[in-house]
Amino acid sequence: MPTRRRSWAEPWKIKMVEPLKMLTADERKAAIEGAGCNTFLLRSEDVYIDLLTDSGTSAMSDRQWAGMMLGDEAYAGSRNYYHLEDAVRDVYGYKHLIPTHQGRAAEHMISRLLIEEGDFVPGNMYFTTTRLHQEMAGATFVDVIIDEAHQPDLMHPFKGNVDLDKFQALIDEVGAEKIPYISDATTVNMCGGQPISLENLRQVSELAHANGILVIHDMTRVAENALLIKEREPGQADRSMEEIVRDICDLTDGCTMSSKKDHLVNIGGFLAVNDDALADKARNMVVIYEGLHTYGGMSGRDMEALSIGIYESIQYDHIHARVGQVHYLGNKIADEGIPIMKPIGTHGVFLDAKRFLPHLDQDEFPAQALAAELYVESGVRAMERGNVSAGRNPDTGENRRPALELVRLTIPRRVYTQAHMDVVAESVMEIWDKRESIGGLEFTYEPEYLRFFQARFRPKC
Repeated sequence: MPTRRRSWAEPWKIKMVEPLKMLTADERKAAIEGAGCNTFLLRSEDVYIDLLTDSGTSAMSDRQWAGMMLGDEAYAGSRNYYHLEDAVRDVYGYKHLIPTHQGRAAEHMISRLLIEEGDFVPGNMYFTTTRLHQEMAGATFVDVIIDEAHQPDLMHPFKGNVDLDKFQALIDEVGAEKIPYISDATTVNMCGGQPISLENLRQVSELAHANGILVIHDMTRVAENALLIKEREPGQADRSMEEIVRDICDLTDGCTMSSKKDHLVNIGGFLAVNDDALADKARNMVVIYEGLHTYGGMSGRDMEALSIGIYESIQYDHIHARVGQVHYLGNKIADEGIPIMKPIGTHGVFLDAKRFLPHLDQDEFPAQALAAELYVESGVRAMERGNVSAGRNPDTGENRRPALELVRLTIPRRVYTQAHMDVVAESVMEIWDKRESIGGLEFTYEPEYLRFFQARFRPKC
């Protein structure tokens, strides 16, 4: 008898539902115009399928909700803090935990603690908030990611890898004493959720430590990266998620974590380090900016949900289904010949707006225009990851015009069904068919920092 191919299903069942509503096309057009063609400025109640971000938008488990009922809301010494500390040490191995309300607070602290004016911070492609904190602390960010990361149609299993020659060249040029740390992210957001390999991280760690440079791990989606190491890197297939995640962390000196992603919570994050003196400075700083060092801007109930989420994040069935849903959507879109970032990453499908809208110059913000058009067509909210997100060169004032001009369809964890993914794919196909009619945009309001969050646009005449 021939073996029948079986489909797969989500490793959870639904206990509670939240109704969705679909506005009419005219209502959606009015909504996006009122939002200045910026999907961040839409009201969530006007969105049908929300793929703006996977940050804080996941569905918590019954165990996490139960944990919320066990919140110890003492101002100091909450037992939930110690549960969280135990979970971080158990799963990730870092010695010291400093909780924060979300990841960018940890980015702020590590930048302020380690960077001096005139320093350089290499990293495997920039992330918006991370680079801004580094620049505001006085450093210059230097992209040392491999060249393949900037080629959206090139199949490479680990586009997030650091180019060791670029890293060495920076050391030779400015001196190791001007490089306090290298920022190495697992699953690089700005190039489509592309992973790093364990072998590359080993080499980065060896080179950095040989020169007295720390390795700071942006571990927001470390479990997702571990899955792709398991699936793509030779010699890793039979290893557990727990083992791979721990290996990643053991090669680094500390981390910043936005727990609103991998850990399946609505709020929370932390800075974790191994150095005693650095931890002491961080605890002193967190009291100034976040709250006492045993809550750091989080309630006790949030810390409890987070500590449970750490263990759930490394369960193979969960992470395999989570990344599998992303690949399901990506393959449906790519099979229609629509250009996306390849290979498909972990947390979203990234439409290649340059090839989608080749008639638009990059300074007409094709990714922003494409995201706005997708909402008008279908009520699906996505976000721009391109020229608007990259910001302006502080020296010239010109748009940075990054090599990648992408629209991110970000999948929240445990929220949407495959039927929702079908609707999203069909919506992208609809605007692909009329892509030549989509025009560019120009600013009507441009904030000084992180302009993609609050900027407003209008159609360019």
